[in-house]
Amino acid sequence: MFTLIVKGGIIMIPILTCSVISITIIIERMIFWFKQKQTITPEQLLSIASKGSIDDMAKEAQKVNHPIARVLIAGALNRNPSASAAMEAAAMDEINRMKKFLPALDTIITLAPLLGLLGTIVGMIQSFDIISLTGLGQPHAVTGGVAEALIATAAGLIVAILTLIPYNYFISKVERVTEDMERYATKFEMILNEQRLN
Repeated sequence: MFTLIVKGGIIMIPILTCSVISITIIIERMIFWFKQKQTITPEQLLSIASKGSIDDMAKEAQKVNHPIARVLIAGALNRNPSASAAMEAAAMDEINRMKKFLPALDTIITLAPLLGLLGTIVGMIQSFDIISLTGLGQPHAVTGGVAEALIATAAGLIVAILTLIPYNYFISKVERVTEDMERYATKFEMILNEQRLN
């Protein structure tokens, strides 16, 4: 492995840097989502609220480490001034937390193959330099240079592919939780409106 990295040339340094950053972010995001526990479902929290126990719902929601629960807490604690605005602000904060570092993964998915392509072009230029100096009398020197050039492209593609799968998983998870936040916040707002009318 180390020999292949060395053969890939100097462009392998930024590609390897991209891979380290990608792995670090993926592990951090996996830990983040692992910590988001739903011991009480949003439906159960809304059920408590619908019985008129908004404060009880807020207490139960505080035991849950999940974006939806935190949005509902914001609505419960600010129900008199404006529950809707409070939940919207809390939802924006939660979305930012869920999307943390994902733009960096998106950049790596685009950047890694381009760096690999750059490494290939540099390697091909070096191979043609060898041809211009020695002619075609040393085919091993030329083919060796081409092989080294392709290592960078392969490395860049591997980094991009292995980053793309978790990135898409995290993005889909963010979208799913965002939709759930909107749905449960709307339901909670309806419960609050009903209680005001009663």
